[in-house]
Amino acid sequence: MSLRPSRRVLIGSGLAALTATAATPATAAERPSSARALSRATALYAALRRHLDATDGSGLVREQIPAAAGDNPYSYEWPFSQVHIAALDLSVVDAEFEPELARRAAAQEHHWNAAGGTTKLPGYASYPVAPYGAGGDMFYDDNEWVGLAKVQRYLQTGDAAALARAKEIFALVRSGWDTDSGHAAPGGVFWTQADWSHDRNTVSNMPGAQLALRLHQITGEADYLNWAKRFYDWTNTHLQSPTGLYWDHLDLQGTIEKTVWSYNQGVPVGVAVLLHQVTRDRAYLRQAERVAAAAYSYYVTQGRLFTQPVFFNSIFFKNLLLLESVTGKDTYHRAMAAYADQVWDTMRDPATGLVHFDSAGGTQAIQQAALVQLYAVLAWPRAKWRILY
Repeated sequence: MSLRPSRRVLIGSGLAALTATAATPATAAERPSSARALSRATALYAALRRHLDATDGSGLVREQIPAAAGDNPYSYEWPFSQVHIAALDLSVVDAEFEPELARRAAAQEHHWNAAGGTTKLPGYASYPVAPYGAGGDMFYDDNEWVGLAKVQRYLQTGDAAALARAKEIFALVRSGWDTDSGHAAPGGVFWTQADWSHDRNTVSNMPGAQLALRLHQITGEADYLNWAKRFYDWTNTHLQSPTGLYWDHLDLQGTIEKTVWSYNQGVPVGVAVLLHQVTRDRAYLRQAERVAAAAYSYYVTQGRLFTQPVFFNSIFFKNLLLLESVTGKDTYHRAMAAYADQVWDTMRDPATGLVHFDSAGGTQAIQQAALVQLYAVLAWPRAKWRILY
């Protein structure tokens, strides 16, 4: 698998074009109309289907439009998972999306490697397996997003098959824990099974903790809670900066890559909220509130939201809504609405319904899916926020 720009670094051409926008923080919006949010989400999803769906009946999507030299017939797992989750988020408030969600869930299985990777446990490969492709390396974070989607589906509908798959995914994630005490900062879940990276990332540990906590809430099994605390404590020890925000990853020599991504702030907030719910320890809730406040100041107040990919911001804001499902506040919800509207107003082409973060006019499937998710969740009633990530 080639390392896509969306995996590690900002999409420079698109983000460079947004410098002027990034300089102005998103302003607080009035509570958005649920009907308007749902209308926008469905319109964006329809555009995604029209322009980015594969035409072979697979249910998969292309990476981007227009295609770039060397693009594969289908997107990688990470973008596809976000398309899948866009349909899932829409199904929460529009039952007519159930058949579409079933189509995407079936397509998700085109990535399933039943034979397993380096740890011999099955999981989702980074590219579709035969007959659609040759598969690819397994990424633990790729699998965690699908696991969290499966848990969301279970919480929404009681889908036993979704819960069973989430358990399988967690078994894979747990197998990615670093057991070599000779490494700097031993422990942590590796980012990938690929031999070209041995990094341990915030994004491979915190979503794993979140998945474990959801499984603990559902099953009551203590082992899930123990692993969640292990992931959470390791990340806090080695990748949380003095400001409270989280760095990206560290290597086996202990060198820290200190980029601060928005989704790496959102997920720890969600983890701390779930730890509070499970343990009733308010110290976890205070930690969630501190990280959320620091991230809000850094990204919203200081005008950095548009320095982040929209697909990082969708994960960021969903986790902040999980926090507000407990606190009853609305600050982050309003910021999420303001951000979504700013993207709609300034990045969307009304002629095609596609968003363009690339100054050349291109659209990635994952970008379109992320804005669908933002508006779909803005259409949710507050009572539903508790099932987010």
